[in-house]
Amino acid sequence: MSVRLAIDQHVATVTLARPEALNAVDIETESELQRVWSELERNRDIRVVVLTGEGERAFCVGADLKNPSMSGLEYWAAPRPGGFGGIALRETLNVPVIARVNGYALGGGFEMVLGCDLVVACEEASFGLPEALVGRMPLDGGMTLLQRQIPYRQAMAMLLTGRRVAAREALDMGLVNEVVPRVELDAAVERWVEALLACAPLSLQAIKQVVRRTSTLSAAEAQALRLPALVSALQSEDAHEGVRAFQEKRKPRWSGR
Repeated sequence: MSVRLAIDQHVATVTLARPEALNAVDIETESELQRVWSELERNRDIRVVVLTGEGERAFCVGADLKNPSMSGLEYWAAPRPGGFGGIALRETLNVPVIARVNGYALGGGFEMVLGCDLVVACEEASFGLPEALVGRMPLDGGMTLLQRQIPYRQAMAMLLTGRRVAAREALDMGLVNEVVPRVELDAAVERWVEALLACAPLSLQAIKQVVRRTSTLSAAEAQALRLPALVSALQSEDAHEGVRAFQEKRKPRWSGR
């Protein structure tokens, strides 16, 4: 299996499992990722997702160019819901997604990182969009997401030259939330997971939905929208539980309802 899904205590871990190919995504892997994301969207028990790659060399190096199945034009024309790996441009997965970057995040792999909400990387990790160097383009989110997440000049430098950025520089750019030694990577991810689980799950889903779907609107236009996740959170049992827990000076017990 090229993708592994493990679920434990409201946390889903999605692992790209092709370490021999630096976790490059072929047709089978792309199909399996689409299936996994759809499954997680239907699972109301999931509150956090961690996305990572198997091994110590790579998170994901993008599309598998050693065994290309189509031309660049055919690839661009083919339907790919949610962008590269089904996550780069996905708008229907409202739970927070953490990228656990354990090595190279290049091409489509970097696009997948850009589609996540939080990013924790080991010191050896690096990020880049080398498509122009091989006559391709970052079609599945790279050209549209990177410019929205870091300053224009920095984005264009990476896009136009294929320049690779080390983890510490990515942190300075704002692409990464935390950089740690490899031996501390799992502990760091776990801290972020615990921080998310401490919050009301429906509140997090509402926040993500509002942020993702209003980024191109004015603040006033965004404020006026009544998005479904926002309404559900405001009407939830957890909205009352949070206030009660505060008044009673205890930790809230979230039900996700």
